[in-house]
Amino acid sequence: MNKNKINRFKHLALVCCLVGFSAFSQQKKWTLQECVSHALEHNISIQQNENLILINQQDIIAAKGQFLPSIGGSMGHSLSIGNAEVFQGQFVDRTANSSNIGVSANQTIFNGFRLTNLHKQAQLNLETQKLELNRIKDDISLNVVNAYLNVLFNKENLETAKAQYEFSTKQLAQVKELVNLGVQPKVNIYDADATLSRDAQQVTIAENNFNLALLTLSQLLQVSYNGFDVEIIEINSPSEALLYTNVNPILDYALEHRNEIKVAEKNIENSILNTEISKSGFYPTVSGGYSYGSSAFFTNLSANEASFLQQLDNQKSHSFRVNVNIPIFSRFQNKTAVAKSQIREANSKLNLEQAKLELESNVQRAFTDAQAAFKAYEAAKKTLESQNLSFNNSKERYNIGNMTAFDLEQTRVQLINAKSSLINAKYDFVFKTKVLDFYMGKSLTK
Repeated sequence: MNKNKINRFKHLALVCCLVGFSAFSQQKKWTLQECVSHALEHNISIQQNENLILINQQDIIAAKGQFLPSIGGSMGHSLSIGNAEVFQGQFVDRTANSSNIGVSANQTIFNGFRLTNLHKQAQLNLETQKLELNRIKDDISLNVVNAYLNVLFNKENLETAKAQYEFSTKQLAQVKELVNLGVQPKVNIYDADATLSRDAQQVTIAENNFNLALLTLSQLLQVSYNGFDVEIIEINSPSEALLYTNVNPILDYALEHRNEIKVAEKNIENSILNTEISKSGFYPTVSGGYSYGSSAFFTNLSANEASFLQQLDNQKSHSFRVNVNIPIFSRFQNKTAVAKSQIREANSKLNLEQAKLELESNVQRAFTDAQAAFKAYEAAKKTLESQNLSFNNSKERYNIGNMTAFDLEQTRVQLINAKSSLINAKYDFVFKTKVLDFYMGKSLTK
């Protein structure tokens, strides 16, 4: 085998590997845990809130920096050209150069604890933003679980529709055989064929609903819909063991641990700090400063001036200063600032009470919904059992000619509706229990 053939063989092998890898990638089935993890990692709202946390961290650094002195240097030079009065009534043409250089430091000594409270507020804002991020993550996780269960729900509906289509296909074949034997009239073939067409339409509708559910989940995860699929979790008949028998433990846990309550509590602390910061306007402000510098001056009227560096050395000086600013009348600015902060403080306390009421209402509703969903599921099971018996009995009567095709179809439709109701009740119950797990802080991916 020559060198060119070897290279072509390697190229072909590489292409085959790439094609195989591509096919494998398209066949990947996302698990529920992978969906939730991917959403938490790539969701734009989460990334935006993470960036807000980075901003809050910089705010803390800036607040700490306010306790430190500010230090700055300065350099300047001025040139003056023109007539100058040296003696009374005697003017000369003078050119003067003046230079100065210095460094200064300024320090806030006291400003009514404003800097201390601003630092506390920056730390509190960071804590609040982290809690808000956790709240967003919780909501996104619940949305992903809901979308995932919706995919499973529509998948099971699709399987049911396909099973009905297969049954109708067999039924049509059986009707044709009975017609050929003279047991049933030929018109029954048309009825069976129409039923088969309706079932084919239902398969198409179920496929479309399943694809739409996949599309919704893929968009929620912000991944391409092409080749997207999920791992099918076999959800067996849920039992009453999934139910919570008492709502009080859920309420107690939620009120103590839910992030929206913690955020509301942090907002109260923040509003109290805002009031203290506003009160600092009534206190005097004390600041201190120090500067060190020198200057040099040259003019064309003198020939005996010292050199530039010599003048800087001779004229260097230190300066110390302390400033006290006492507020006497601020045109009601400080008074109104404190009053508005106190009103916002009262509102933040009301917001906490409102958040608790909404959380309690949501938990109570979720608990009631879960109880009702389980009852609906149990009723749907019994209905399906009855419809199965009714349909089997109708088939026997139809086969011996004691029932019309129309009556058989009505019984079959009732059976299909019972199956659909059971599937819907099952997934509705599972999701309602997941909502309660959500409020109890349990994992949503198990």
